[in-house]
Amino acid sequence: MRTIKKTITVFLFLATFSSYNTVFAETAETGDHATAEHHTQTNLDLTNVYQGFLPCDDCKGVKTSLALSKNNTYILLTQFVGKSDKELVEKGKFVWGSQGNSIVLTPRNNTETRHYSVGEGTLIQLDNQGEPITGKLADRYILRSVQATQPKAASHH
Repeated sequence: MRTIKKTITVFLFLATFSSYNTVFAETAETGDHATAEHHTQTNLDLTNVYQGFLPCDDCKGVKTSLALSKNNTYILLTQFVGKSDKELVEKGKFVWGSQGNSIVLTPRNNTETRHYSVGEGTLIQLDNQGEPITGKLADRYILRSVQATQPKAASHH
């Protein structure tokens, strides 16, 4: 029941902020890099809920849900499975990284930022410096869009 309430809260959050439109300023830059950065930021609608089960050193894994809204705010829910039943809630703002292919999450309490590489329907967690995580578990730091992973419900007319 608790998980259902959290999920409903996240979806209500997204529904509330989904009417806000993010506007990206056009720049006078020319060249492929400026064009690629502009297309990455405007062509990918990040507004969604992303979920994953990330590696953990001292637990079974970190159940993670990240809701991004169009007004560049987020809610991050994490649970350390096998260690605690408690879900930790973090709220804050996100901005595009300097290369235009990642986002940086900054919590309201101004603790450590989080970095994610942006892909089509995925967010890949990066290290604290914004670099790809390396090692044998590197491919398990992926959050997938709930919209991309959930089958569409059949419409009943």
